[in-house]
Parts: sequence; C-alpha cells; structure tokens
Amino acid sequence: MNLDQLVMEVSKQPNKTIALAAAADKEVIEAVHKAIQKQLASFILYGDKQDIKRMLTDEGLIESSSLQIVHVESDQEASRMAVQAVRNGDADVLMKGMVSTSVILKEVLNKEYGLRKGKVLSHVAAFDVRGYERLIFVTDSGMNIEPDLTQKVEIVNNAVSIARSIGIERPKVVPLAAVEVVNPAMQATLDASALTQMNRRDQISECVIDGPLALDNAISIEAAEHKGIQSEVAGKADILLVPSIEVGNALYKSLVYFANAKVGGVIAGAKAPIVLTSRADSSESKVYSIALAVSSAK
Repeated sequence: MNLDQLVMEVSKQPNKTIALAAAADKEVIEAVHKAIQKQLASFILYGDKQDIKRMLTDEGLIESSSLQIVHVESDQEASRMAVQAVRNGDADVLMKGMVSTSVILKEVLNKEYGLRKGKVLSHVAAFDVRGYERLIFVTDSGMNIEPDLTQKVEIVNNAVSIARSIGIERPKVVPLAAVEVVNPAMQATLDASALTQMNRRDQISECVIDGPLALDNAISIEAAEHKGIQSEVAGKADILLVPSIEVGNALYKSLVYFANAKVGGVIAGAKAPIVLTSRADSSESKVYSIALAVSSAK
C-alpha cells in the first residue's frame, strides 16, 4: 500500500462527507476540487458564501449534491457549525480550512457539542518514502509536546486504529529512542520498555510493540541484524512513536524536505477523524490527508 493506492481504494468506497471549516481559501478549494475529481468525498463548505463561490468558479466547480455551501460570518462560527455537523452525523470527517488551529480545536474540545471522547488527541502521519516498500507512520509530531507514559498508550492506540483502517491488521510499533537498552537517565527508554511489556500482557492490543530502538534499527533489517537485534519488529516498523514533539517535528520535516516523501496526516482520538493541514502543505498532501481520514471514518 502506498498513498496513491490508498486514494484509489478510498475512491471505490461509499462516499463520506467532510465538514470543512473556513473554506474560503484558494489552496483549500484546490484540494477540494482534486478530492471530488478522485471521488474521495462530498463536502459541506462553511464560510463566506460569496468568497467561496468565487473560488469555486475559478476552479471550475459549482454547488451540487457533492458540494454544499453554508454561509457563516466568522471563523469561529464556521468551526462550530462544522464540528456540530460531524457531531450530529451530517458529516463523517472534520477538516480545517483557513482558520487558526486553536480556534477549531476549541470547538472540537467543547464539552457540550464537541468531538472529544475523553482520550488524547494525536497527530498520525503516513509517509510514502521513495525506495521504501511500505507506508511508515509517525506519531505524534503535532499535538502532544512531551507525552507521559499514559498519553503514549493513547497515542499508540490512535495510530494503530489508523493503520488498521487501511488494512495493516497487526501494526508493528517502535517507541523510538537513541539507544536499544533501558537507561534510567533516559525517560524515552523507560517508557519504551513499559509499552513493550504492556503489549506483551495485552494491555495494549491489536499490534506488536518492541523498544526501545533507534531509528535505523526500527526501519532497516540490515542495521538490526548488524547489531544482533532479534525482534519481529526491528527493521519492519509500521509505526514510529516519537518521544517528544521536537523529535516528531524534525523527523516529519526531514522526510518531506530531504527525502521528498509524500505524506498525509490526520488527528485521531476524537469521535471522527480530523484533517488539520497547514498552509505549507501542498494540495497533494491535503488530498492524501483527506483519503487517510475518509478511510478511517466509521
């Protein structure tokens, strides 16, 4: 499975609906156009109707059964209505448009009508790296700054859920560290060891976890064999669990800018998947994120 194959698979599934908050943005509308062309989803666009219609016209799109516009006066109202649409079952996925992340997340976390399930929200990114035979997931590079062990359990569960949604039945998870042994002075190794033991005792299920492992031994069988590491996970990782947001951010951007990797990402752990892309993300990346979100929507 690669990201282009994922797009093809999602296009064959029954159509899901995406509630898009603050849709009046050229790059967002471009991504919507591509997603509709690829038959990935239908959209409800929240924002200034006049601006959205003008941008749709520029893209050669019109309102239709797969593309509705709901006029709202502010980004906050757009975010609230989009969240409520998902909460009420009128949409299956939430997507952030030209609105501040803090504004839309405030609505997501609203206790009365939000989408939080009481668990940790985390970012799950799927990378398609040239020369690598499968997708590799990285979590969490965008939400949790320095998660503790309890939060890491939820982050793993979120990532496993996303990986399983695209057909990886028993994802191999590696909690990354700088070394392969437990060092009491390095919290990442302690947490990795605890997660491994929790998995062996079925406290974390539907995956296999082994760590701590450094990045090379997580993704390269040759490197793992060279170090004499024997594990069904070493060199075969599907999911890389990073110890902090700094590590995740650096790894994410290294894959994109140094390796020219394709990427799609979602926020998992809510009642529905959330597409939370940035302006720096290409329209291609937004389309991959939409495909990943739709594939994991219930």
